[in-house]
Amino acid sequence: MKPILLDGKSLTQHQLAGIAYGAPVELAADALRDVARAAEFLAEQVRREEPIYGVSTGFGSNADKLLGAHPLRDELPGAVPSGRSLHEELQTNLIVTHAVCVGEPFAPDVVRAMLGIRINTLLKGHSGIRVETLQALAAMLNAGVVPVVPQLGSVGASGDLAPLSHLAIVLLGGGEAFYQGERMPGARALERAGLQPVSLSYKEGLALNNGTAQMLATGALALSKLEDLLDTADLAAAMTIDAFAGRMGAFAEDVHALRPHPGQVRVAANLRSLLSGSTLADIPYHLVPKFRSWQPSSWDGGDAQALNFDIGWEWVPFSQRHGREKFYQRFKPFRGGKKHQPQDSYSLRCIPQVHGAVRDAVAQARRVLDIELNAVTDNPLVFPDKQAEHVEEQVVSAGHFHGMPLALAMSYVKAAIPVLASISERRLNKLVDPATNDGLPAFLIGNEDGTESGFMIVQYTAAAIVNDLTSRAMPASVYSIPTSANAEDHVSMGANEARHVLAMADDLGKVLALELYTAAQALDLRREMIGAARGLAGRADAHALAEKVQGAPAADAGAHAGFLDEVGALRSELASGDDYHPGRAVAAAHAALREAIPFLDRDRALDGEVAAAVRLVAEGRLLAAARGVVAGG
Repeated sequence: MKPILLDGKSLTQHQLAGIAYGAPVELAADALRDVARAAEFLAEQVRREEPIYGVSTGFGSNADKLLGAHPLRDELPGAVPSGRSLHEELQTNLIVTHAVCVGEPFAPDVVRAMLGIRINTLLKGHSGIRVETLQALAAMLNAGVVPVVPQLGSVGASGDLAPLSHLAIVLLGGGEAFYQGERMPGARALERAGLQPVSLSYKEGLALNNGTAQMLATGALALSKLEDLLDTADLAAAMTIDAFAGRMGAFAEDVHALRPHPGQVRVAANLRSLLSGSTLADIPYHLVPKFRSWQPSSWDGGDAQALNFDIGWEWVPFSQRHGREKFYQRFKPFRGGKKHQPQDSYSLRCIPQVHGAVRDAVAQARRVLDIELNAVTDNPLVFPDKQAEHVEEQVVSAGHFHGMPLALAMSYVKAAIPVLASISERRLNKLVDPATNDGLPAFLIGNEDGTESGFMIVQYTAAAIVNDLTSRAMPASVYSIPTSANAEDHVSMGANEARHVLAMADDLGKVLALELYTAAQALDLRREMIGAARGLAGRADAHALAEKVQGAPAADAGAHAGFLDEVGALRSELASGDDYHPGRAVAAAHAALREAIPFLDRDRALDGEVAAAVRLVAEGRLLAAARGVVAGG
């Protein structure tokens, strides 16, 4: 992979994803000059015996303790000096005592992203790290040494101290690391990679472990996943709309110009693109038949005999049309699967408003993370070129390590993910419920013998995931637990927020996969049912079609002739024109799904198919198929 140049100023989320998945890094020469200047400045201040937090004092609640010339115990009779200065001991102890996270380790992509972020922020030249130490950190990343960083232990201020210490301890030859897929002691990983451990100088321990790299890495990778999942959600919704033969008016451009939230406008445009070319959307109501259970007498032979459904309509008698004559001039007097109403349920009609609001939440988080990627987040901040009378004006203690900007942004996203999953599950439920699926069979299966469950339990799984996502949506950032003997008396918990979002993004993908899996079945059924109606309409007379209509007047009734005329008009409309089909992009995604998962004509084991649907979404194959059509116009 092409190396990514880090300069402390221009790292993007796209580049960070590249680093996470294997790209090496290079360090900009001009940035290294700034790094060297700050390190030299700190060394000079130490030589001048200036008291500087984290350099010549302890940390946190130990900030009032000044370092001496040597360890006090060296003054004892017979003491053997350690040979290490108190400055080095201070920085080393900071790392080895802070690497105390627990739980399963982060995936290598997260840890590589953490390393990339930390290197980039140190290149700003305000942290005091030496060039050689920073180069050693980059060499470790480029050599494929991935420190083992357990997931639990950061409170998000002072930054991600504990997880970043797990990064740094490997650089010192401690801890554990993954190398070439094997977990081993950090010293062995460095040795096998041909690297040497480093010894820390002034403020280097603090520079390495004081910052927001864990929450930023997990948050950025979560947003990277969500980028595709947002488009996948629109695709799933579009396939469901086609399966419902839904209404397009709610997505019109001029409609959304009246309430132009950016995400909402974009989703409406996406739906129009995905559904472009659909002849199912906005199909006249009376052309959509209603499912009826298959019976041996349902079809009189030919290919239709193999169908696992029957179809039908109800005829509206002349006596029930008073005051509605104009309506029945436009729509034939047959009630099938679609109700005569101009609007769909909220889970369909309000897709732009709901999906769009989630997009806006993600966009806000992306804005925050873009700033953080090229920010200095450790403490104290070193300003070597600043003209000042006292060193306190050049080495400033501040609070850039505090993760609240990220935490609140992630809280917003964390609340948005269950919203997107929930509306997806509601559409899925609407598809399988015969009371709401506009004439499709219950659970999308023929079930003439009462032995089949079809897609019934697919909705259960989606409901379980949505409940789990909802229960995890409470913002961690509202519950601060003070640390460091109350020196750090308000913390962000941003690391937990971002970690939750990363895991929740994967589960959102599972819900969307279940909707696509179900919508594909519903779309096939809808097309087959309309196709069967068209087959009847293509016969020489209207008799076969008339047999599918309930409520017909008796043959000797005066209204019978009018009934036959109206059946003939229905027959003519069904038979004319091309077959009814979904939007071109929806059709491409449907075809890609059907390459892996066949139509469910009878009950069979679904576990492998559900897993396949989840993989198709995770790998982006359905989305890629749809995007290819949209891009091609």
